[in-house]
Amino acid sequence: MRIGHVIVPADDLDAQLAFYTSLGLKVRFRDGDRYAAVTDGTVTLGLADAGQQPVAGRTVLSIQVDDLDACLAQLAAAGATVATPITGPHERRALVTDPTGNPLTLYQPHP
Repeated sequence: MRIGHVIVPADDLDAQLAFYTSLGLKVRFRDGDRYAAVTDGTVTLGLADAGQQPVAGRTVLSIQVDDLDACLAQLAAAGATVATPITGPHERRALVTDPTGNPLTLYQPHP
């Protein structure tokens, strides 16, 4: 398990990219006008349009796991709120709510 990235709402992806790259972050990945990842080499911010935001308008922590199903089962058994996984173009992911009600995304990249 590792923190994959923090997903930040980006209604205007070009403006968000210009802002974050002006701070010195480097573009790591871009998927059209839907999503882009910028990094300082250690931490990655995912800039997401409304269709790619796990929770509309909220910044969400995203954690990469080796076995999504096992991790979700473990969290559900411990009482966490776990959504049904969905398959995206790059990974399988599920929204989980922590005990305080904060949303986070767990994901497993496609092989």
